[in-house]
Amino acid sequence: MVVTRFAPSPTGYLHIGGLRTALFNWLWARKNSGKFLLRIEDTDLSRNSEDAMKAILEAFDWVGLNYDEEPIYQSKRFDIYKKYIDKLLQEGKAYKCYMSKEELDKLREEQIARGERPRYDRRYRDFKGTPPAGVKPVIRIKAPLDGVIEFEDGIKGKIKIDASEVDDFIIARSDGSPTYNFVVAIDDYLMGLTDVIRGDDHLYNTPKQLVVYNALGFKPPKFYHVPLIHNEKGKKLSKRDGALDVMEYKKEGFLPEALINFLVRLGWSHGDQEIFSIDELLELFDPKDINKSASSYNLDKLLWLNAHYIKNSSNERLVKLLKDFGVDLEESDKIDEILEATKSKAKTLKDLAAEIKKILTEPKEYDKKAIKKAFKGEAKELLEEFLEELKRAKPKTKEEYHNILQDFVAKKEIGFGKIGQPLRVALIGNLSGPGLDEAMYIIGLDEVERRVEKVLEEIE
Repeated sequence: MVVTRFAPSPTGYLHIGGLRTALFNWLWARKNSGKFLLRIEDTDLSRNSEDAMKAILEAFDWVGLNYDEEPIYQSKRFDIYKKYIDKLLQEGKAYKCYMSKEELDKLREEQIARGERPRYDRRYRDFKGTPPAGVKPVIRIKAPLDGVIEFEDGIKGKIKIDASEVDDFIIARSDGSPTYNFVVAIDDYLMGLTDVIRGDDHLYNTPKQLVVYNALGFKPPKFYHVPLIHNEKGKKLSKRDGALDVMEYKKEGFLPEALINFLVRLGWSHGDQEIFSIDELLELFDPKDINKSASSYNLDKLLWLNAHYIKNSSNERLVKLLKDFGVDLEESDKIDEILEATKSKAKTLKDLAAEIKKILTEPKEYDKKAIKKAFKGEAKELLEEFLEELKRAKPKTKEEYHNILQDFVAKKEIGFGKIGQPLRVALIGNLSGPGLDEAMYIIGLDEVERRVEKVLEEIE
């Protein structure tokens, strides 16, 4: 059975790079009817944030990445880690190092002066003397002194490094707290992980973790190291480029399925296909098909996908979602007409709410450039005349409004813009917005009359 995990640290919010990693793990587990587990790496007790922890779980819930079993918290597992540290000490596979920070700093300075790579010199590896007084030791693992450390990466292929590249690294600090690479290896094994899919910023942690696996006689999982997401200039993604808290995307009016579709395509593809349902992803996704090179964040692509999913969402769903953006349509008798008039123009729910408010809210002011452009020549007289036509005809359907507009243009032998532009400024306040027949039908004849009369007064 395939078992994967996502292991966020609650020292900050979940960003989209983390969400993409979680998504890849979730897809691979679900595709194989396996388990997707959540582990909270909260050993840095001084930096943990309860709010960040809640936001991570909230983000998972929003995008629909359900996990199996209860989350595992590393902060509650210190006894387990201590047991394995003691085991390695007893077996002579780890040792106490009494080197002070000052000694380590001095050693590093000397190594740098000689043009060497700074590293611990293993001076306490086989120490049999009397420990120096007053020094609380750290615990270091005995890394192999020769040979190679190698593993098959599911994305990058065979990775091989000389064992001499790996220090006798610290597995427990002087206060007894265990270190990252040690606890990750312990937990990945005890959680039964078969596949670890993670960012390739962890690639050089893997040899250290393999040292732990080998020392404890544990079978390592299969590793997949995913290239990072870059901005459009090929640099590391920053907040300004889109590396936001996942829940900020919700606040900006993105749909979860658009974000999921966008993220899966950052580094993975299936032919030229751009739009994928979850069912299609579960059928097609395989981590070995993830690109070997970094992917590029493209906001326009995300907006395009979001527009697609908004357009294809049910009106019932949109009515619920729009409440978070200050638009409540539940009592309206023209829900379908309002949404059909607006949703094809919206890239986000924020846009959609703004488009709806344009129709339903009487303009408080008018765009000065629009007034100047729309009210040239006989525009005022044409608008007055058109209003009289509407009042006489008393239209009740969108089609009737449409026909009156068409007939008026034909009768006056004018281009549509001659009446369309001043009428749009009257109804919306500027020159962009929904179809005029749709807008007039939605707001009704009395409101059309009020708005037209108001703009006519404005330009007097």
